Amino acid sequence: MSPGIRAFGEADLSACLALFDANCPRFFAPNERAEFVAYLRAHAGAYRLYERGGRVIAAFGVALRGDRARLNWIMVDPEAQGSGAGGAMIAATIASARAGGARVIDIAASHLSEPFFARHGARARGRIADGWGPGMHRVDMELSLD
Repeated sequence: MSPGIRAFGEADLSACLALFDANCPRFFAPNERAEFVAYLRAHAGAYRLYERGGRVIAAFGVALRGDRARLNWIMVDPEAQGSGAGGAMIAATIASARAGGARVIDIAASHLSEPFFARHGARARGRIADGWGPGMHRVDMELSLD
C-alpha cells in the first residue's frame, strides 16, 4: 500500500462516518448514509483509509471482479480537498486493480464528483437523474487501464 493508505478496521467506523457526514449533502445524499454503513459491514476487507498526521482524511474501497475493478465510496475530508489525497487514492486503486488483473475500473460517481474522476482519465458511460437521491445525479464512469 502507498504511504498513508491502510486497511479499514472496525475501530475506524466512527472516523468513516464523520468523513461521510463532512461530505453530506454536498457529495452524498443524506439517504446514502445507511447504505455506506451496510457497505462497510459487508466489505470491510476491501475498504482503505488515507491518513495524514494520524487523522483519517480520505477513504475508498476497491473490489476486484475478473478483468474489472470497482471503486466504491471514495471520499475526502473537505478541508483536505486539493491536497493530493484524492490523487493518491486513485493511484492506489489503479495499482490494486492492475495487480488483481483488472483492465477497467468502474466508478459510480455523482455529477459533482464527475470532474475529479474525468481529470484522472475516467469517461462517463451513462447518467441517471436523481440516481443517488433528489438533486444528486448518478454518473456511471469507467477508467481504462490499457
